[in-house]
Amino acid sequence: MNKKLNLLDSIMLIMGSMIGSGIFIVSAGMLRELGSPTMLILAWLVTAALTLMAALSYGELAALMPKAGGQYVYLKEAYSPLFGFLYGWTLFTIIQTGTIAAVAVGFAKFTGVIFPVFSEKNILFSLQFTSNFTLNISAAQLLGIGLIALLTVFNFGKVKNAALLQNIFTIGKIGSLLFIIFAGLYFILSNQNPTNLSTQLIESTASNLPNVNIGIFAAALVGSIFSADAWNNITFTAGEMENPKRNLPLSLLIGTGSVLFLYVLINFIYINALSISEIQNAQQDRVGTLLLQKVFGTNGAIIMAALIMVSTFGCVNGIILSGSRVYKVMAEEGLFFKQAAQLNKHQSPQKSLTYQAIWASLLVLSGSYGDLLDYVVFAVLIFYILSVGAVFILRKKQPNADRPYKVIAYPFLPLLYMVMALTICISLLVFKTAFAFTGLCLVLIGVPIYYFIKPKNA
Repeated sequence: MNKKLNLLDSIMLIMGSMIGSGIFIVSAGMLRELGSPTMLILAWLVTAALTLMAALSYGELAALMPKAGGQYVYLKEAYSPLFGFLYGWTLFTIIQTGTIAAVAVGFAKFTGVIFPVFSEKNILFSLQFTSNFTLNISAAQLLGIGLIALLTVFNFGKVKNAALLQNIFTIGKIGSLLFIIFAGLYFILSNQNPTNLSTQLIESTASNLPNVNIGIFAAALVGSIFSADAWNNITFTAGEMENPKRNLPLSLLIGTGSVLFLYVLINFIYINALSISEIQNAQQDRVGTLLLQKVFGTNGAIIMAALIMVSTFGCVNGIILSGSRVYKVMAEEGLFFKQAAQLNKHQSPQKSLTYQAIWASLLVLSGSYGDLLDYVVFAVLIFYILSVGAVFILRKKQPNADRPYKVIAYPFLPLLYMVMALTICISLLVFKTAFAFTGLCLVLIGVPIYYFIKPKNA
């Protein structure tokens, strides 16, 4: 595959894949669970620390094995082809395609704020399968599928063109976050004494911090972790990156660090511009919309909808671009539809992109993509733990391999990540058992499938 992605492209792909609509929504549910603005900020700081520790660890793996497929390759090399397949299986069935479906429908939902014809409530037709099951197809779902199709076909072209589109929309969504931050800051400074800034945060610390339930706190991190996810997608495109041994770890650090800084800052704005009850009871959890309505009145909802349309459009493009590279590598090894290994005249994995789009569109029609994403958070963390653990295993397996970048504070930093992430997984099993157990089952279904389809000589 052509080496066309430079450092800026890589940073933009990371930031563009991370920033979707979650940052404007999940804080409401998190604050309901945590009950304190202090705990909300702490949750985002913990998420930032976790993500940065994982990204720094992935940097070593990426520099060691700068190959297309990224995390799939790391797991295969460190453990066995089965572990690589289980990741690829979960990525295709739920993680990547479910995220594409959810974000695409998020785009359609906020389009419906400006153009009501695309509202979820606008049911275009119904398909009755049994007396107890009727599938309603809304205008929002069809627009979501249309967006997936449009961006998939666009990615049939040269990867540099897809990267350029990604850069443009990522700059737009970074501008959107900064706009919200400065609008909120203006509102705060205009409506209270600057010396009282963060009074809510400071006053709640002493009374709430000693009463923290670690299990509930860890379970509440689901929203922030998933909103900060997809940073690892850049590793999937290593085969098309210029100087990947340098640019991959560097882009991981710059891209994830920048987004996480903005996420913490925007939550700081939320808790100072809005009351606790306002955030907790925001309509449909749309905290970002509520903030802009405070600043701009009734026009705030329209402005927020336009900003989220830009954000989700770019997010879908980045996730479509990166995920298809994993299925291509799997197909080359006989673990996916063999046509997915083919490249078109633009050196793009067109068949892989097509399969991804078809499944994501079916998830859109199912209407269950939101539940699927909840189920898979547990599985995502398991794969992150295994991948960070691969740093230790590969140092033993390949002690003399060229490592242009080594994770700082080894072995303490990757070990700390694994302990913290494992604590969250245990908390999810205790406090969100149904979601965690279902996510684990979705992964394990891949075991018999692997042994059924794997090549005889594998």
